[in-house]
Parts: sequence; structure tokens; C-alpha cells
Amino acid sequence: MSITRLEPEERLSGAVIHNGLVYLAGQVADDATLDAQGQMEDILRQVDAILVKAGTDKSRLISVQIFLADMADMAGMNRAWDAWLDKGNKPARATVEAKLADPSWKVELTGVAAQA
Repeated sequence: MSITRLEPEERLSGAVIHNGLVYLAGQVADDATLDAQGQMEDILRQVDAILVKAGTDKSRLISVQIFLADMADMAGMNRAWDAWLDKGNKPARATVEAKLADPSWKVELTGVAAQA
């Protein structure tokens, strides 16, 4: 089976495709000055774009893990998530509080999707 790497950077790829699955790297906001809802909206736009490059979309998400720097931001993050979510194709999801690599990041998201 081949492995395809999308959006390679110095230390990682934005996504890796193998055996019909798309593995997303941890996605963080391009604009870290935004609040948690704004950062999540930014992240979800990035997820949409990388899924398109991988030949799929959010309706094919299998699982998602969300990391919040502060659980007090859960409501704002969920507002962005709920507005974006394909309600007919909800992935499995876990949300945890975690210290993120950059203190200005409020949210990080990773997940796995099936190719279309």
C-alpha cells in the first residue's frame, strides 16, 4: 500500500493517507490572537481544505480528538463545532484539556477520515 503525505513541513505532514484513511496532524489556528471559538473556526476551515486535498470531506470523518488549553473554553469551541458539523455524519469525538505547545493556542484538533 502506498503512503501519500500532504502539506509536508519541517517536522510533520499536514495529513497522511494510507489504505483509504486520512490521518490529520494536529491542526491549530493560523491566527492565535482569536478566542477559542475563532480559533476553532479557523482550524475547521483548515480541516475542510486538507480533506478536499485528500479527496474527501467532513462527512467522512471517523474520529476527532480536540485538545483545549482551558476547559472553560469548551462552550465557545462547541459553538464553532456545532455550526460546522455534518449533523447526519457525526464522528466519534473526545475532548480533553492539555497544555499546548504554544501558550497562545487555545485549541488543537486531530482526526481520521475515510477517503471518498
